[in-house]
Amino acid sequence: MSDTPKRTALYDLHCALGGKMVDFAGWEMPVQYPMGIMGEHQHCREKAALFDVSHMGQVLLHGPNAAEKLEALVPAALSTLPVGKARYTFFTNETGGIMDDLIVSNAGDHLFLVVNASMRAQDIPHMKAHLKDIEVTEIFDRSLIAVQGPSAQDVVTEHCPQAAEINFMQTCEALIDGTLCRISRLGYTGEDGYEISIPEADAERIARLMLDHPDCSPAGLGARDSLRLEAGLCLYGNDITPETSPIEAGLNWAIQKRRREEGGFPGAARIMAELEQGAARKLVGIMPQGRAPARAGVEIHDLHGNAIGEITSGGFGPTVQGPVAMGYVKADHSTPGQELHLIIRGKPQPATVCALPFVPQNYKR
Repeated sequence: MSDTPKRTALYDLHCALGGKMVDFAGWEMPVQYPMGIMGEHQHCREKAALFDVSHMGQVLLHGPNAAEKLEALVPAALSTLPVGKARYTFFTNETGGIMDDLIVSNAGDHLFLVVNASMRAQDIPHMKAHLKDIEVTEIFDRSLIAVQGPSAQDVVTEHCPQAAEINFMQTCEALIDGTLCRISRLGYTGEDGYEISIPEADAERIARLMLDHPDCSPAGLGARDSLRLEAGLCLYGNDITPETSPIEAGLNWAIQKRRREEGGFPGAARIMAELEQGAARKLVGIMPQGRAPARAGVEIHDLHGNAIGEITSGGFGPTVQGPVAMGYVKADHSTPGQELHLIIRGKPQPATVCALPFVPQNYKR
């Protein structure tokens, strides 16, 4: 297997726009453009940003009762998911940990899934092994872009009026400049916006059309990370892992009532017990009181010097104008307002537990 990172269909466009390219999950991706991470972040919060997310895995499931069969691998209610609706869920393992998180859409005669770039090599074989009589097809000939921000609807509807008709977590097929695309109203920034699956041959043309709008600028992985952190959205591999349960991660909302009652998914015993009794530790928002950001791996102590958890994601929050972080703490230290110490470079720094998200989410419900 080659160690050379793969390139998306928008690689040349990133270079033409001055993107600083880095290896991310085996792909050459732009971490930032000349505007810089802070500028791209604020532009997304105020207007609209375009992200290349073609490194994510796009998967089609065809076959009888595909949604019902997929329910055996995830704790979400999918068999009752209406056509044109999308749902966030996660593959769980036998110990109730999260193997990956994903978006499942009911596309009518099939399901359309988007899985994390770093986990596609695990997820595709996992589904092929467990989904009897279901055709699991990873598609490699389509790009995926995200247009995010308060102006996203204006940017996209200029070339696709139909995009205005769908709300948060809805999906449809529509023409953009004569090309049939799948448009889903969702994203990873906390802002309104769309993810658009486009045939690779048309990806650069359509991305340039979006960028021609005066409110739309390109944004890279750096801004994507600071935006999702402020929005309190988990990053797989950091905030959720094979050891983390959905209840510890505060993802109870993604387990619908029927699945809570019936179970029937891997790790249900632990997850249902934690739903009833609470988890021993919880993912919380943490606001360091100084100016030093607390990065992943930083130990969290109580005020008496006892270790009670660790930071899983952290950095500077441009909208908040200060450092923000997420991490796990013992449940009895998870109340907003609780004071803690973060051990940064060997020294305890004051911090406070706060409710997530740090910045209100602006989805079009």
